[in-house]
Amino acid sequence: MGISILSAIFIAGVIGASGAELATVGSEKFLGAPSCSSTSCHGGAGEKNNQNLIWSKLDFHSRSYATLTSARSERFAEVLKLGDATKSARCTTCHAPFQTVEEKHRLAAAKPVQGVSCETCHAPAENWLRSHTRPDFTHSDRVASGMRDLKSLYVRANTCVACHQTLDTEISAAGHPDLLFELDGQSVSEPKHWRDADQTTGPQSWLIGQAVALRELSWQLSREQKRDENLVARWSALVWLLQQVGELDSGFPTLKSVSFKAETADFESAQKASDALARRVAETTWTDTMTRTCLTRLSQTAAAFQDPKTATKIHARRAERLVLGLDRLIIRLEDKQAKELDPAVRSLFKSVQSIPDFQPEAFAKEITQLADKLRL
Repeated sequence: MGISILSAIFIAGVIGASGAELATVGSEKFLGAPSCSSTSCHGGAGEKNNQNLIWSKLDFHSRSYATLTSARSERFAEVLKLGDATKSARCTTCHAPFQTVEEKHRLAAAKPVQGVSCETCHAPAENWLRSHTRPDFTHSDRVASGMRDLKSLYVRANTCVACHQTLDTEISAAGHPDLLFELDGQSVSEPKHWRDADQTTGPQSWLIGQAVALRELSWQLSREQKRDENLVARWSALVWLLQQVGELDSGFPTLKSVSFKAETADFESAQKASDALARRVAETTWTDTMTRTCLTRLSQTAAAFQDPKTATKIHARRAERLVLGLDRLIIRLEDKQAKELDPAVRSLFKSVQSIPDFQPEAFAKEITQLADKLRL
């Protein structure tokens, strides 16, 4: 996988987060998953201390190293002349983060075979492991001692986005599956070993995730000598999507000035604008009105898919992002209305399953029908 300078995980002593949120490795060490897995800590059977069990038994992140030992990964490594995929930083950066951490920064118990484990997300544990269980410690105290602030949706998005979005074009050309980051849906699908105090942040998570995804793609395209057409199409689709959402709050940065045409695009400006948007949305108290406004605007985009001047592949990538957004927003409506709209959403997902076979006119009709049913 490729990696962004904003969101690098375990490269040159830096662990994932973004921009000013980066946590650099100093004298603190990574201790490895065993440091969290005793029955009296996170390896017990009770609801409040079974986090390690959920991760190790149910979470696909615990098996990310094993992916590198598959025949498919061996073929990738052979095509790209990487040698052993379990040793190549181009693979282990995301699949086995401890592989790229110098030995002086990790205990022997922190092994690459653990895949994406506790400290990948929560930061090296040496300085906070003992103190984080103290009943007098607040969340702020834990963050101050080195634990990553994953209650912040902006920080959470930055912790995940690089490995779930950024893929260098050589690895993509070798056959690696496309990466499509969507914070809310991917968080919901993961077996939860955490509790969110606010259960209404889904649409907010979705929007923050799309903004940081655009930032990462902008970063990648700004550095490529020869731009991959597929990557440009996905970038353009994200710019278009966020422009359709518009300004939900007067304080939100706007992306109106960002051209979604690659030949006239300023990728560095897009990178800065999308990051500013993600930060601002994360600081906002999200409302039901914002969710409904997003839904209304996104469901009224049928005309855009009837534009013959836009290439079909661009239409397809826009539709791909649009359907993901509609799904995450609709699921937050009242149960009855969400259930009524479920068949329409399923049909939209089906229409974007194959990018080469996408039919813009048919999709436009489906979006129109959805808008009629929404009655917002």
